[in-house]
Amino acid sequence: MGLVELLLIGVGLSMDACAVSICKGLSVRTLRLRHALLAGLYFGGFQMLMPLLGFALGVRFQGLITSVDHWIAFVLLALIGGNMIRESRAGETDDLSDSFAPATMLPLAVATSIDALAVGVTFAFLQVSIVPAVSLIGVTTFVLSAIGIKVGHVFGVRYKARAELFGGVVLIALGSKILLEHLGVLG
Repeated sequence: MGLVELLLIGVGLSMDACAVSICKGLSVRTLRLRHALLAGLYFGGFQMLMPLLGFALGVRFQGLITSVDHWIAFVLLALIGGNMIRESRAGETDDLSDSFAPATMLPLAVATSIDALAVGVTFAFLQVSIVPAVSLIGVTTFVLSAIGIKVGHVFGVRYKARAELFGGVVLIALGSKILLEHLGVLG
């Protein structure tokens, strides 16, 4: 898997965290640099940790399912992407508190990174170099979450659904590419 594909996965995975950051930015009355840094650290950190855990699980069971690994990668990415698209169409508005305390941020960071766990499992089947991959995902999420705080503070939740839709489409496209390459349709 190349750098561009990993970057696209990082962007796709970070869309949930970015959308939550936009909402958090909307809830903050007086925006401070520490708000953006905290959001970036929580969301980026968990987006690094979860695929690493998924990778460890995937490596453990890789020998059992090598013959269908491309299908697993496709199904997992399609399900994650489809869920993101569904959420983008739900029209729900999340009411978030303006707190950046661990009791508030930790559940948000875990909730927005669950899909990264499944991507980590996929990485194990695709023989991805895990440290650079999770680092890129974490840094991408950090940057987009920090920007999301500012965007939310300035623009509100106007672009939340579009961000989730974009992320979902990217993940489905990457899953399809993996499957088509394995089937020999794409060179």
